[in-house]
Amino acid sequence: MSDQQLEFVQLLTSHQGRLYAYVFSLLGNVDQARDVMQETNKVLWQKSSEFELGTNFAAWMMRTAYYQVMAHRQKCARERLVFDDEMTAQLAAVSETRTSQMERRQTLLQDCLKKLSNKNRDLIRARYQNGFELAVIAEKMNRKTNAIKQALFRARAALIECVRANSEEPISGEAP
Repeated sequence: MSDQQLEFVQLLTSHQGRLYAYVFSLLGNVDQARDVMQETNKVLWQKSSEFELGTNFAAWMMRTAYYQVMAHRQKCARERLVFDDEMTAQLAAVSETRTSQMERRQTLLQDCLKKLSNKNRDLIRARYQNGFELAVIAEKMNRKTNAIKQALFRARAALIECVRANSEEPISGEAP
């Protein structure tokens, strides 16, 4: 496999969660979303040579998925509950906006994580990236579980404040 193909596969696999969420938001059916996602992956792979590395993969992927959803809808037109084209386009627009907002927030979160102390960053990673239970983290750090819980609370609060302070749009729970 060439370096370009490997990079494409890495992009494709790293965006699978986002792809599924987008397709599901347009179809509202788990099984149909999985089918359309598989078809979208097939089309993306077939058209991989058309994608320019360094451009917006997520936008290209979602545009392809949108067309696959529309094709799927045409196949299912005989079913009783099918959104019309206008409704699907509106759902797609909302989903794309939310995806864009989530990408900005993830970038902000990564920037804010860098601002934490090494100790707090390690604590956040142990809990949320590695999925360790509080008791396991406490044992590894030779601290009490309640102390870890308190430290995590403070680290999360610092991250939330940092993201809010640097965000252009309100974070959920804030007044617009």
